[in-house]
Amino acid sequence: MAEPPILSWENLALQQGGRWLFKDLDVHIGPRDRLALIGRNGAGKTTLFRLIAGQIEADRGTRSVQPGTRIVALEQDPDFSGCATLMDFALSGDDAPARYEVEAIAGQLGIAMDRPAATASGGERRRAALARALAMDPDLLLLDEPTNHLDLAAIDWLESWLMRFKGAFVAISHDRTFLKRLTSATLWLDRGALRRKEVGFGGYEAWEEQVYAEEARAADKLDARLKLEAHWLERGVTARRKRNQGRLEALYRMRAQRASMLNPAGTAKLGLGHDDEVRTKSVIVAENVSKRYGERPIIKNFTLRIQRGDRIGVVGANGAGKTTLLKLLTGELAPDEGEVTLAKTLNGVMIDQQRSLLTPDKRVRDVLAEGGDWIDVRGVRKHVQGYLKEFLFDPALVDTPIAALSGGERSRLLLAREFARRSNLLVLDEPTNDLDLETLDLLQEVIADYEGTVLIVSHDRDFLDRTVTVTLGLDGSGMVDVVAGGYADWEAKRKERHAPERREAAKAPATAPAPPPPRSAKLTYKDQRDYDLLPARIEELDAEIARDEAALSDPQLYTRDPGGFARLTAALDRARAEKAAAEERWLELAERVEG
Repeated sequence: MAEPPILSWENLALQQGGRWLFKDLDVHIGPRDRLALIGRNGAGKTTLFRLIAGQIEADRGTRSVQPGTRIVALEQDPDFSGCATLMDFALSGDDAPARYEVEAIAGQLGIAMDRPAATASGGERRRAALARALAMDPDLLLLDEPTNHLDLAAIDWLESWLMRFKGAFVAISHDRTFLKRLTSATLWLDRGALRRKEVGFGGYEAWEEQVYAEEARAADKLDARLKLEAHWLERGVTARRKRNQGRLEALYRMRAQRASMLNPAGTAKLGLGHDDEVRTKSVIVAENVSKRYGERPIIKNFTLRIQRGDRIGVVGANGAGKTTLLKLLTGELAPDEGEVTLAKTLNGVMIDQQRSLLTPDKRVRDVLAEGGDWIDVRGVRKHVQGYLKEFLFDPALVDTPIAALSGGERSRLLLAREFARRSNLLVLDEPTNDLDLETLDLLQEVIADYEGTVLIVSHDRDFLDRTVTVTLGLDGSGMVDVVAGGYADWEAKRKERHAPERREAAKAPATAPAPPPPRSAKLTYKDQRDYDLLPARIEELDAEIARDEAALSDPQLYTRDPGGFARLTAALDRARAEKAAAEERWLELAERVEG
């Protein structure tokens, strides 16, 4: 770390429930660090955040903060009690931001801060919390699941803001795409220890596998089995990744089959052939469906045939009509025009965002097995403790009250309960909220093995790319894009459709050239040249970083080519350092120009 840290913890230790949650941790955060904090649910990530923020006391250790450093935490579940409106929340506390700063950021996020806090949605509350945190001009920003409840447009905005941010941040997130795009180093909290590597999340899995492989070799040398209860190595890191790769290849084949059924227009009809095989496999058929609320069209002339085994992803901004479309497809809502036909044998299970089935006073066994020892898992009788292990729980948690579980553990428990039920249609509304990365991988496996049809509403781009066969994209106009593939396929389709508009816009300056920006008298020739050229260089560095992170994400790279892995890591560190310096230089010049 070239610059001295703005915050450090040395020999940090904390007890929880009579055991050490972690011991002898050293944490150093530099002034421009972009850190991903990784660890399983229950490892202590949020607790470590609170220790970094100075919100709780440690049992041992020394915390040092550079004088004047402003630390701001975006909590996963902020407390809105006692606040009449979202603005009241944003301006609460002794260290509140300026109202005009909050209003400026809220306007960019598209949130009305005069909304009553009591009736605000999860997305509105998350935007208000973001507006408060970002408006406080932090030197160190702690982000605990920042993309939860945000739609894709808001996530894009937040990513852009963080790319321009001059301070340091640490992020806990299940959103792989978010972490890959933004982080340049990783903190891994694992079994009470904290490791750091100067590689962003794109290279984390390769590093993780390398560490576990080294531990396994060390254990073999000692002629002892390394105990990693409910952990990746016990399940077999390499075996799991090979299995996941096989599932991805099967997913790609399913997408190719679906693409062959797509009509040439590519947006209106999917699989509306009338051959017997297609018709007998159909579970939901929507024909020329439209829905309005007042004068506003929500869904217009939508046609789709969903077949048994399809995994359908639904994406779009908040308010674009995702929930309406989901309700139309499941028969919960009748269309204004057109018809939706459901197979008579359809038996659906819906896992909603509210997690309403979980009440704090119940125990884990109450939720899974109605207080008993056995659970019927789609016709197969299993002991409740064995079934808990399949969902990465310690079997000893069977009598733990729901109130004692973390948000991620509660989400995982609900998934375990619902996947046990007999069904042939599964509806998942934002299923990735509060899940850790291991549980997300498990969820992908369970969905891949599920024999029925799955409808998924999600903002998690990586999850959709790894899971769905068809994506339904809503832009708020009422039209629905139907694309064989995941989020990336839908995004590519959108760019392709808007390419003619961009080409026309690019031609416009040829007939009416815009005057060049005036050269500031405050800049020397070299300053002006840097100001003009650095944005393009930063884009080049972004592309280099993305390419190297993608290469490092290959789990076999280190084993296959250790030298290449080392060279790529070094090149990545250099590119990140150059990018950080270029951003710092350009921001300094921009401030002088604007001043």
